[in-house]
Amino acid sequence: MTLTVRPVRAEDRDGWDRLYAGYAAFYAVAQTADMRDRVWTWLMDLQGPVQGLVAERHGALEGLAHLRPFVRPLSASKGLFLDDLFVSPAARGGGAARALIDAAAGRARDTGCTVLRWITADSNYRARSLYDQVADRTPWVTYDIKV
Repeated sequence: MTLTVRPVRAEDRDGWDRLYAGYAAFYAVAQTADMRDRVWTWLMDLQGPVQGLVAERHGALEGLAHLRPFVRPLSASKGLFLDDLFVSPAARGGGAARALIDAAAGRARDTGCTVLRWITADSNYRARSLYDQVADRTPWVTYDIKV
């Protein structure tokens, strides 16, 4: 049962769409097909704002991760932000989430970034149990202004 993490490809659209809709449902975010179409367009543009990874086992997509670079002016460096990480409920516990994080960290290193960063909901206990094993929780509190 070999798990492979690789960049998302055009032929992944149906599997990616299913996973991304599941991710939105997990966080109770209203998401339309048009919204997924827009994100997909970004993912398919090699110069676009978002990069995508998928975890695949025996030809079936088990998980996805979306990454985007950001600058860190205070440290005069670059970082990679892990915006979305989702593994299908049926595949949880099979190593896909850890493999996606490892691949994202490798991409950060390979592109000269000094940090791979992500956020999650405080109530996302299952994922946080993995995150606490592979990363350092920061003391920063996040704020949003909807504009």
